[in-house]
Amino acid sequence: MPPGKVLQPVLKMKVDELFLCWLSERSTQAMLRDCLQRIKAPGWAGRGDGDAPGPGSDAPASASRLPAFEGLSAPAVTPGPAPASSALPLGAASSSRNGPHVRGTRRSTGTRVVQTKKEEPLPPASSQSIPAFYFPRGRPQGTVHIDTVIARIETAFAQFPHERATLEDMGRVAKACGCPLYWKGPLFYGAGGERTGCVSVHKFIAMWRKILQNCHDDAAKFVHLLMSPGSNYLVQEDFVPFLQDVVNTHPGLSFLKEASEFHSRYITTVIQRIFYTVNRSWSGRITCAELRKSTFLQNVALLEEEADINQLTEFFSYEHFYVIYCKFWELDTDHDLLIDPDDLARHNDHAISRKMVDRIFSGAVTRGKKVQKEGKISYADFVWFLISEEDKKNPTSIEYWFRCMDLDGDGVLSMYELEYFYEEQCRRLDNMAIEALPFQDCLCQMLDLVQPQQEGKITLHDLKKCKLANVFFDTFFNIEKYLDQEQREQLSLLRESESDGPELSAWEKYAAEEYDILVAEEAAGDPWNDGYEPELSPVDPKLRLQLDARPFLEASSALGAVDLYEYEGEDGPQLL
Repeated sequence: MPPGKVLQPVLKMKVDELFLCWLSERSTQAMLRDCLQRIKAPGWAGRGDGDAPGPGSDAPASASRLPAFEGLSAPAVTPGPAPASSALPLGAASSSRNGPHVRGTRRSTGTRVVQTKKEEPLPPASSQSIPAFYFPRGRPQGTVHIDTVIARIETAFAQFPHERATLEDMGRVAKACGCPLYWKGPLFYGAGGERTGCVSVHKFIAMWRKILQNCHDDAAKFVHLLMSPGSNYLVQEDFVPFLQDVVNTHPGLSFLKEASEFHSRYITTVIQRIFYTVNRSWSGRITCAELRKSTFLQNVALLEEEADINQLTEFFSYEHFYVIYCKFWELDTDHDLLIDPDDLARHNDHAISRKMVDRIFSGAVTRGKKVQKEGKISYADFVWFLISEEDKKNPTSIEYWFRCMDLDGDGVLSMYELEYFYEEQCRRLDNMAIEALPFQDCLCQMLDLVQPQQEGKITLHDLKKCKLANVFFDTFFNIEKYLDQEQREQLSLLRESESDGPELSAWEKYAAEEYDILVAEEAAGDPWNDGYEPELSPVDPKLRLQLDARPFLEASSALGAVDLYEYEGEDGPQLL
């Protein structure tokens, strides 16, 4: 083919192919042979002009057979209008001769089949009455009056110079939109305010009108404001501008204004806690459905009402951040902001078994490539570890430790895997001159505790249903907590797990106790002795910690360039 010539379909070739296919069929050949014999029969030449047959000829016989042939040849040859005398035999289907009658019946049946294929089947009557039930962006509310909301926004913008709002002005705009106060950051950045430093009334109204038309609940609106263009979910970096505005403006964090190096550290902690609680799929991407099922937006609304940030213990507590970071700093002896297996093994006086430490660094519960390349985990990974270690009843914590114990990744803890971790516990108990319970006896206790649905196999569902999952996990890899539980009666543990009322979680109890210990140590003048010059701690002006003056995550921009760990969507661990 010459260059530049484009192939084009040839209709005639396809028609010829179909014609040859039709012509090669036996039924077609038999019909043509029969028609040829009738054409050769005497008296046929006189019917070429459509004249009536003459007397004395066999015209009635040929006339009774003619309709079958004329019907087949009609698409190729268009005959002229026939007179009334010749049209009468076309309706004579009651001939007593078998051959023509059979052929006529077959042609009629074939025509009906073709017509049936062309007809579209009507949907069942029941399917036409099923209402819409899937609303990924929230169920539409018929009571929303967009023009009324737009009028309130225009009134709010009229108070600003040139009808342009800065980030400091967005609080009034958020209220005009009917949103909580601390939506002001997402509203400002969603309208493109970070590029010019202000937002015009026309640009904001266009943005908000589009959101009101397409997003029908708070979760969908919040995701739309923070997500990157072309996405329908939130990744960790999307939360940085929002949290930086919280750090800059919340009265409970005012002491951080003079300690900017702590901004990115606090933001990193809050982001990890958000994903730890909200991202139930472990995908690294928070969807509208996940945000809708969580209490995150309720906590964002409470930021306006609660001046003490430490009362918001689920995500924003500064005391919780302080405890987590201090624990990390104790393990990070070289202060490279990364810890290796030897560092993590020293946590809580070597309470966790070495086999479990190795499983944590195997990539079962960590994201990014640093673990595989350097054999170290970052501060972000340590946040997940510490919360999971101190609260093993939390659903995410149960998933965290189940992943670590599931060596072959088949979604089931086999007896071999349980024995693999229990062997080290027995050796450590022997070193402490404590007689260890034989594995068979321990296994019977654990099976009675968990009561798995499938005999000899413990699934994630079994552990989530069990109210003493913490006892199960500590038995196999935490020696300190295992001994503590052995000294307490199982009945008392069950009563604690069944206590009613808004009791503090195990993590909240731990964080409160550790924070009091840290404050007492600082008040006693016993700071960490790691050879670094002491610097002012942002927790309280009277408290001092020996912290590295080097920025924790190299936050240099106004939005706090948080060095979150790398996340590959396809490499992220998926829920078992």
